Amino acid sequence: MDSRMIGILGGGQLGRMLLEAANRRNIRVAVLDKKGSPAKQINATNPGVEGSFADPQAIRKLASHCDVLTVEIEHVDTYVLEKLENESKSQGKKLEIHPSWQAIRTIQDKYLQKMTLLEGKIDISRSIAVPTASEMELRKIGSQLRYPFMLKARTGAYDGRGNYAVKSEKDIEPALDALKDRPLYAEEWVNFTMELAVMVVKTEDKADTSSWEMSTVSYPTVETIHEDSICKLVYAPARQISNETDQRAQRLARKAIASFKGKGIFGVEMFLLKDDSILVNEIAPRPHNSGHYTIESCRLSQYDLHLQAILGRPIPAKATALLRPAIMLNILGGDDPKSFLQLASAADAAGAKVHLYGKGDATKGRKMGHLTMLGNNMDELEDDVEPLIRLADKIRGKQSTHGISAPKRISQPLVGVVTGSISDQPHLEACYNILNDFGIPYERGIKSAHRTPEAMAEYARNTGFRGIKVIIAAAGGAAHLPGMVAAFSKSTPVIGLPIKPSIGDGWDSLVSMTNMPRGCPVLTVGVNNAVNAALGAARILAQWDQTIKARVEEYVNNAAAESLENDHKLLQESQT
Repeated sequence: MDSRMIGILGGGQLGRMLLEAANRRNIRVAVLDKKGSPAKQINATNPGVEGSFADPQAIRKLASHCDVLTVEIEHVDTYVLEKLENESKSQGKKLEIHPSWQAIRTIQDKYLQKMTLLEGKIDISRSIAVPTASEMELRKIGSQLRYPFMLKARTGAYDGRGNYAVKSEKDIEPALDALKDRPLYAEEWVNFTMELAVMVVKTEDKADTSSWEMSTVSYPTVETIHEDSICKLVYAPARQISNETDQRAQRLARKAIASFKGKGIFGVEMFLLKDDSILVNEIAPRPHNSGHYTIESCRLSQYDLHLQAILGRPIPAKATALLRPAIMLNILGGDDPKSFLQLASAADAAGAKVHLYGKGDATKGRKMGHLTMLGNNMDELEDDVEPLIRLADKIRGKQSTHGISAPKRISQPLVGVVTGSISDQPHLEACYNILNDFGIPYERGIKSAHRTPEAMAEYARNTGFRGIKVIIAAAGGAAHLPGMVAAFSKSTPVIGLPIKPSIGDGWDSLVSMTNMPRGCPVLTVGVNNAVNAALGAARILAQWDQTIKARVEEYVNNAAAESLENDHKLLQESQT
């Protein structure tokens, strides 16, 4: 086993969970924080250092018997880290600091963070530095950005603390009063439809956005729900986004992290806009609240991979794969300092995975723990976690946010419609019309079994996780797409739609779909029969959705009535 000692600056809940991952591997860890901090409570093998993670002398003391330094909070003294690194080099020793002090220093200043992302050609909202904190300066910025805009502290801000919404000139004076004596910047207001997050592992020390594919690995995109600027819920995978949006978000997050030096895990918070574009909001150079679900839901957690990365170990293939969908709910303090324990007990009884952080009595809004509910699909999970959401709201004295954070089934895609080529799309208009008429939400995609086999396989594997109940796969020619999707999707039914190719009559496509080996069925309709493909999907969904069942039966009854009417008309014509 690795004999190196890791020093963690900070012993809060993130340090605690990082230590838990290290303990399972016999990795030696020393923690710098006050006595009795969450991480120190479970580190019986090493007393670490008592003190503040922002104290230069305490950091030096920790570094004196460590081989690698890392952080669980970014508000550390980066200047002593810089000196320690330079001294280590001059003395012929090797003290590794991950992520790099340069990355931490840049990320500490949110405006510099934004400028670094801009230099890396990462999409962000427009930001303007505030040179002097005066009413005149903010009025000038208001004319540039237009109202409303966000006024933010450049340093020391977290969980919404240090932010102020300036909705009009009337808000300028109270904003300056709330953020006085702090360096400031202004940020354009973003009307987002959803907040997304991606955890990214950086495996190379250099900062180079051109090498993001080689230097980064990402977890799936998740949806986050915030309340009072604190993360309340995380849905993994994100609800109501397409596979294409998921992949775009992951690519954007990986490119953003490639802009910074150092190895380790990074959290990337993003905004999804109405036009389906994505903006990076903020970066965290450490494990992140939005990645807690990875402990139970993924092959290896964010804490596992942070250790792998900072120790220079290879990241295993599919380490970030989502094994089961999950919903994470933060356990927050209420008016009663012990009321959070009610939620923990209820979560235990409901079969959730409960993590309490050992913080003693709670204050209102403080993160005391989290729970993770695992399931087979998101619909099932939302039902399971709903009572816990309501209890969490009650404990905090909040009006229930069930309408915001609970099930959104109206637009949750139930049918995935995929083709091997964009040229096949016109043949699916009748399919889309049926699904629209029946009110069945669906998603469309191009997944070629030959040109993009990896993307096709990843899509098929994840459909069940994302709540897709039926897949319609259309293809012409060799028509391998439906069979391959059926092989990778495992339990999700696949309806094959043969498309007549430019050469031939489509018979080869039809036979390819119907002649699947035993154990891997493709439920095949006739060539170009998009109507039956949609009706087949609707009949499958009707087995548990009474609304869809009623619409299917109405369609059948209308078809029967139309047939009888035509028969009646023909009979009348023959008698005249």
